[in-house]
Amino acid sequence: MANHKNIHKKMRNTNPARPQQIERPARSNNDMLLLVFAIAFLACMTISMLAGQLPELVFWVYWVASAMAFIVYKLDKSAAMRHQRRTPEKTLHLLALVGGWPGAILAQRLFRHKSKKLSFQITFWATIILNCLALAWLLSPQGATLIDFIVRTI
Repeated sequence: MANHKNIHKKMRNTNPARPQQIERPARSNNDMLLLVFAIAFLACMTISMLAGQLPELVFWVYWVASAMAFIVYKLDKSAAMRHQRRTPEKTLHLLALVGGWPGAILAQRLFRHKSKKLSFQITFWATIILNCLALAWLLSPQGATLIDFIVRTI
């Protein structure tokens, strides 16, 4: 019975002017590692582009896609909290696949959105692997030829 009273006491809001806040679990080391990974990847992309090792087009695709993914995750989280129409998971995965996965990782960890749903995470990490394989190919001599062709035609 004492435990029951303690639970209710903890749940009671002692300051009516301030809404009760829900305690969130502390971030795990994995969350911090993923944040560092995403930030380090974008930093390496920036350094590589500035050093002339990465085509500017590839650099901008990753940065724009990451910014878009971050914003779309935030909007989807807001919609989820208000019980409104959600962003389809296919859209979130497509953004990750085209290079927005660093921004998606940041958003997942900062907003605590889509970070625990196993089926989503499996597909999400598959898109990251596919994207990194595509990036490796784009940085090969054959991929560089394709990038040059695209840049010349734009």
